[in-house]
Amino acid sequence: MLDIRRIRHNPQELEQAMARRRKQADVAGLLTLDTQRRAILTEVEQYKNQRNEQSKRVAQLRRAGEDAVGIMAETKALGDRIAALDAQVAALDAQTDAILLNIPNIVSADVPDGADDKDNVQQRRWGEPCAFAWQPKAHWDIGTDLGVLDFEAAAKVTGARFVFYRGLGARLERAVINFFMDTHAANGYTEVLPPYMVNRAAMVGTGQLPKFEEDAFRVPSMDYFLIPTAEVPVTNMYRESILEGDALPIRHCAYSACFRAEAGAAGRDTRGLIRMHQFNKVEMVKITRPEQSYAELERMTEDAERVLRLLGLPHRVVLLCTGDTGFSSAKTYDIEVWMPSYGRYVEISSCSNCEDFQARRAGIRYRETPKDKPQFAHTLNGSGVAVGRTVAAILENYQNEDGSVTVPEALVPYMGGVSRIRRP
Repeated sequence: MLDIRRIRHNPQELEQAMARRRKQADVAGLLTLDTQRRAILTEVEQYKNQRNEQSKRVAQLRRAGEDAVGIMAETKALGDRIAALDAQVAALDAQTDAILLNIPNIVSADVPDGADDKDNVQQRRWGEPCAFAWQPKAHWDIGTDLGVLDFEAAAKVTGARFVFYRGLGARLERAVINFFMDTHAANGYTEVLPPYMVNRAAMVGTGQLPKFEEDAFRVPSMDYFLIPTAEVPVTNMYRESILEGDALPIRHCAYSACFRAEAGAAGRDTRGLIRMHQFNKVEMVKITRPEQSYAELERMTEDAERVLRLLGLPHRVVLLCTGDTGFSSAKTYDIEVWMPSYGRYVEISSCSNCEDFQARRAGIRYRETPKDKPQFAHTLNGSGVAVGRTVAAILENYQNEDGSVTVPEALVPYMGGVSRIRRP
């Protein structure tokens, strides 16, 4: 959430930032509400001063044995007026928050302008796309032929865009999870195994609500939500907390299942493992001082790249343009893995610096010393990386002409020594 004081002092900044995003924000409405609120607060302060003076006068009259009934009545009337004005302030706060909670973050100045993913800017590439001497197959066909992916049974049990991993497919998924977690833990991240359900406040804290509620799976009886990413519970571990400066930066890695309804996403990469309603992911989350956050973003992106390099998967890093940058993010790098059946790179990781946007919503602050005034931290998150998409990339990039799939060398120890997945 943006700071209303920042908008008050420089409304043009927000207008220009929303224009860069191809979005609109009711800046005039916000300023009107803010002006009304501050005027009422000034009036409340005046009434409170009057009430304090009258309370002192009542005490003096009582000590002198004089009649204080009239002044006491006036004092009560002031209290009633203050209560009524406080209710008006609360209503204005609710209206202001309703607007602010739906305004996206201000993008960093170095984010390129653009309308959509076609305007994203490639930063670097690693590895070369695979060249096959035969026509490569899509991962859903490879997995089905090998008996390691079963979409048909999942559709019968649940519905479309779910899958059963079977046999060595299940082993491969688990191997990828353990490999990612071990690699990140060895690189300075503290492991977390989070809850898979969170409350509404947690979803608001990281920016999923109220704007994207239609994309979430909600448990109505408890007003809980299945998590769309481990970013939500892990970041909210520190909600309404004041951290000590010497504890920063905090770096976590977390495995979780993720659940996304993705309303309106029909027809976009919905076949196979690329866009599922339930999928596994390893997430990286950081909480930092403001001056550290952009260096930590570069490091986080490199950490996500590292696991792909160790798996030998060709990929590239792109800097998202303003029109493609997510709601809570000030700057985002996407890592895209090469998918032979698509003939293009497909997103497998997204690493974002949210600056203090989430921290303001969730109340995550820090101070350098106990005497310092707390200030908002910066939060970052990144896929470290999407597990199902990694399995899809392995099946496609490591496929053999005989229909088998070679297991990347880094995963063989996690596969119990199995180096090739063959037809049953």
